[in-house]
Amino acid sequence: MEKKLSIKTENCPQNHRCPAVNVCPVGALSQNAYEAPTINYEKCIRCGKCAEFCPKKALFLTIK
Repeated sequence: MEKKLSIKTENCPQNHRCPAVNVCPVGALSQNAYEAPTINYEKCIRCGKCAEFCPKKALFLTIK
C-alpha cells in the first residue's frame, strides 16, 4: 500500500502562516503568503507529521 499526502483547501483557513510547513523534516511543504501550503511530492517522504500537526486537518494521508 502506498501513501499520498493531500490537502483539503476548504479546511485551511488561509489567514496565517501554516505551522505545518515548519514540521516537515524534508521541506516538502511551502507556502506563498497566506495561501494553503503546496506539496513537493518529489521531496515528500509521506511520514504524516504535517497531517498530525495540522489543527484543521487540511493535510491528510491517503492509502492507495
